[in-house]
Amino acid sequence: MLAGKKVLIGVTGGIAAYKIAEVVSRLRKLEVDVHVAMTKSATEFITPLTLRSLSTNPVHVDMFAEPKLWNVEHIALAEHVDAVVVAPATANIIAKMAVGLADDFLSTVLLATRAPIFVAPAMNQAMYQNPATQGNLHRLKERGMRIIGPGVGFQACGTDGVGRMSEAAEIVEAVVQFFAESPCLKGKRALVTAGGTQEPLDPVRYLGNRSSGRMGFAIAQALQEAGAETILVSAPTDLPTPPGVTRVSVQTALEMHDAVLAEFNKLDVVVKAAAVADYRPASQAEQKIKKDGANRTIELVPNPDILAELGRRKTSQVLIGFAAETENLLAYAQEKMQRKNVNLLVANDVTKPGAGFGSMTNIVSFLFPDGRRIDFPQMSKLEVAKNLVAEIARLLG
Repeated sequence: MLAGKKVLIGVTGGIAAYKIAEVVSRLRKLEVDVHVAMTKSATEFITPLTLRSLSTNPVHVDMFAEPKLWNVEHIALAEHVDAVVVAPATANIIAKMAVGLADDFLSTVLLATRAPIFVAPAMNQAMYQNPATQGNLHRLKERGMRIIGPGVGFQACGTDGVGRMSEAAEIVEAVVQFFAESPCLKGKRALVTAGGTQEPLDPVRYLGNRSSGRMGFAIAQALQEAGAETILVSAPTDLPTPPGVTRVSVQTALEMHDAVLAEFNKLDVVVKAAAVADYRPASQAEQKIKKDGANRTIELVPNPDILAELGRRKTSQVLIGFAAETENLLAYAQEKMQRKNVNLLVANDVTKPGAGFGSMTNIVSFLFPDGRRIDFPQMSKLEVAKNLVAEIARLLG
């Protein structure tokens, strides 16, 4: 399962660093190409020589050391690994990862990599339970990082409680399980639309909606992590582009229509998660419309139905649609699925707490043309995205 995979182990300055020798050894037995990056504090607990001998690769510590290859070493490593395991992950490195701090070799790699990241916390139970640490771990989970453990038991400081780093076998098993379950979309091209389009009334005002773009951005991240070459066509939003994803910024429904159609024939997957305006003003004022106290009437004309057009044009593409409703969810969603000729429709009631626009979570159902339906409980939008990508992989065969 892991033969030929390249895994980076990030070792930080905790007493549990001695366990990393076994992690490296176990991965090597699975024919993994293991690389190690250590903080300077970690070298106080286990030597680079030990891990170099076990991994059979150079161990990286110094940000400014002479590169082993003609490349910027931390960037080269970040771009060419299949997974990163941070173990032991001290409260300090977890905090750095949460805020995006990059002040040494390891933290810089973690900020630059596009690979999935596993984090194995290891610290005193009071530090682990501190609200700051819990908040930082929550942020890492929201970004899709996978937390391994920690365990419960006797700690080096003499206390007993939660915070022990998971054992080497558990850490390796988590990595094995990830690659066993992960859909592989390498060689596939995917496009995701996200956010709410804006239809200008004048240079200052526009007609829009409450979509934050979070769901579409999560789907783009999950597709990229599954190996697909991913294009994200996004309406205006402040969300950062997921690593490795190509972003095309648009404002209006017409611009989104043109951007999607320009790529459609070269795609394997299209996920239409954007909240596209159904109508736009018939005309846009060249100057700001001044308030004069009188009633105003705005003439609206329909925008093109992008999803319906893709449904008519699709040949071998997997086409995914979304239905955000406020009533009669399943009836409206079923009708939309048939009318738009999609392979799967994601339906959600945006009036439910935890499922509306701007929420960090969602509550959805997957509907299929053959009548199947999968209902999901409330979960993060990234978890929804990963479940959707798994279904896309099945639809692609």
